[in-house]
Amino acid sequence: MSLDRHLQRLWYGAFRPSLIPLLPLSWLFAGVVAFRRRMFRLGVLRSYRVDVPVIVIGNITVGGTGKTPFTIWLANRLAASGRKVGIVLRGYGGRATSWPRQATPESDWEEVGDEAVLLARRTNAIVVVGPDRVADARLATALGAQVILSDDGLQHYRLRRDLEIVVIDGERGLGNGRLLPAGPLREPSSRLATVDLHVITRRGEGTPRATKSSDVPTVMAVPKFGTAVNLASGEVRALATFADAPVHAIAAVGHPESFFEALRRIGLTVRGHAYADHASLAREHIDFGDAPVLMTEKDAVKCSAIADRRHWTVPLEIALNDEDENVVATLIERTLGSAPR
Repeated sequence: MSLDRHLQRLWYGAFRPSLIPLLPLSWLFAGVVAFRRRMFRLGVLRSYRVDVPVIVIGNITVGGTGKTPFTIWLANRLAASGRKVGIVLRGYGGRATSWPRQATPESDWEEVGDEAVLLARRTNAIVVVGPDRVADARLATALGAQVILSDDGLQHYRLRRDLEIVVIDGERGLGNGRLLPAGPLREPSSRLATVDLHVITRRGEGTPRATKSSDVPTVMAVPKFGTAVNLASGEVRALATFADAPVHAIAAVGHPESFFEALRRIGLTVRGHAYADHASLAREHIDFGDAPVLMTEKDAVKCSAIADRRHWTVPLEIALNDEDENVVATLIERTLGSAPR
């Protein structure tokens, strides 16, 4: 088990005595976070506005929350309303030597990162990657973007934003409530009161640990699988047809167990193989004999060249009910109409 997965198992749940030695580092981290945010508020550290509205989609926890599927959902809704969307992100794991750069569906994931290629394939957005969100947003705007979505950009305060959306895992919530490295928080839980919208991803049928706030508009987003797509042949197959025999599943994402459990909830017998988020995958990581192998779309980006007819990707969609869709639409329209230019 990777150190990242081990820590996540410790973080999500009640605070454990084994984490006590990390508390001084957590307090130090809290001080650094508070100082940095204050420097931006006072103008000592500068933030920059670009020429189009900026919507930040992020989280305050480490580990997958469903942020990328929600970004895809929102980008496609904005595009359907006639707006040209730009998506900017770090391009984690990308090895390009110059930044920022545009990612396309045909881009080499090793250069721009797996998430960037996935976003380019699943949306019609202008996708720009690089470590400087301001430079990324300026390039996306120059390429024609009329609104910017900053994926995982909540803590990137150099880019001034018009709307902040936080995505929260409804099952795991905020874990033990401690800041890194004694817990999963990137910022204190009080940060949630300062954003414009909470999106709670709800996978199971139980009551979410993250519940609605009376002060910040909150919507529920339900991830749903579509049909499986074969990486070698393009064949489309209903997931239920895999229920007659055990399957393998791989996930190199922030919270791999959520993928495995979602497959099990629809009746599949799954042997899960979890890897570190954004991990490079070689043939030995996806070869388990003759049984079918199911994987996330992000992992399929990295495996297309080494996959065969045993390998299937499982597209993930986000669904909101009509009332929650209206909440998001109203908030977005109000923001885009009032954003200073």
